[in-house]
Amino acid sequence: MHKYDFTLITDRKICENDFFMTIEQAIEGGVGTVQLREKDLSTKDLYWLAKKLREMTRDLGVNLVINDRVDIAMAIDAEGIHLGWQSLSVNVVRKMVGKEKLIGYSAHSLEDVKKALVEGVDYVSISPVFSALSKNQFIKPLGVIEIRKIKEQVKIPVIALGGINEFNVKEVMKNGADGIAVISAIFLSKNPKQTACKIFNKIKNVRHYQEIEF
Repeated sequence: MHKYDFTLITDRKICENDFFMTIEQAIEGGVGTVQLREKDLSTKDLYWLAKKLREMTRDLGVNLVINDRVDIAMAIDAEGIHLGWQSLSVNVVRKMVGKEKLIGYSAHSLEDVKKALVEGVDYVSISPVFSALSKNQFIKPLGVIEIRKIKEQVKIPVIALGGINEFNVKEVMKNGADGIAVISAIFLSKNPKQTACKIFNKIKNVRHYQEIEF
C-alpha cells in the first residue's frame, strides 16, 4: 500500500471519542497519513498537539502532515506540509523545508490542480467529491467522474476528499483516485478502528484488482 492511500484529516470538534485514542485506532485500522488541521488553535496549543501526534505517528510508523504552519511542521519534523489558496506559495515553502518534505495542495477544480502541478507540489487533494459535513454545504460536489477527468490529465497523486465513507470509497477508487482522505467517517464513528478497517480493506481490494488488470 502507498503512503497516499488513506489519510485522516483531524477535526477535534466533531470527535465522538477521545481525540488521540480515535487517531490511534484509525491508524491501527489502516490509516497511513494523519493530517493535522485545527485552524482555531493558538500557536502554542497547535505546537503541543502536533508534538504529541508526532510521537504517536512515529511510534506507529505513519506520516504526519501539517496544514499551513511550516514553522510547526519544521519544529516537530513532520513528513509534510499541506497548503491552500491562502497559504504561502509552494516555491517559498519548498525553499524553507527542502526537497525531502512532502508538499500537498487543496484543489477544487482541474484548473487548481494544473496550477499546483506547475508550482511543483508532490500531490493534490481534490474536494468535495460528495457532500461533506466539514465543507460549505453550498459548494456543489464534484462527483467521481471529475476525478477520472483530472487523472487523465495529470500524473501526480490525486487524493479524493469530501463525504467519503465505507459505502462509497470503492466507487471513488475505481474512478482513478490515488487515495482518499476522510474526516467525519472516522471522527463521528462509534468504532474508529472498525470503520477504518472497512475503508482500508475496500481500498486494498480495488488496488488488487487494478494490479491484476494492469
